[in-house]
Amino acid sequence: QVQLVESGGGLVQAGGSLRLSCAASGTIFSFNAMDWYRQAPGKQRELVAAISSGGSTNYADSVKGRFSMSRDNAKNTTYLQMNSLKLEDTAAYYCHAVVRRTAWGPLYSYWGQGTQVTVSS
Repeated sequence: QVQLVESGGGLVQAGGSLRLSCAASGTIFSFNAMDWYRQAPGKQRELVAAISSGGSTNYADSVKGRFSMSRDNAKNTTYLQMNSLKLEDTAAYYCHAVVRRTAWGPLYSYWGQGTQVTVSS
């Protein structure tokens, strides 16, 4: 099994910054991709940022230029640096990973438990 544990959420004023972390543990041969999603009350879960196995990143238009996703392969950890936070960034943020647990095995999808980010005016 694989566990994803997010941390770093909290309450921040508009314009402030937070850094989320997602630490993966368990039986992991390789990562196919790691993503950050968020879900605000009454809204659907949406993709915020993604990083591929090759290290390329993609961002939702709403966070481009403000959020930055990175990965520490040695620690099996991914980070989401969030700057210039806006009220509309308030949501529960979820880490998601697609991993291969053995060299030739199938891909598995895992989710973290989520961490709350609240941006106040």
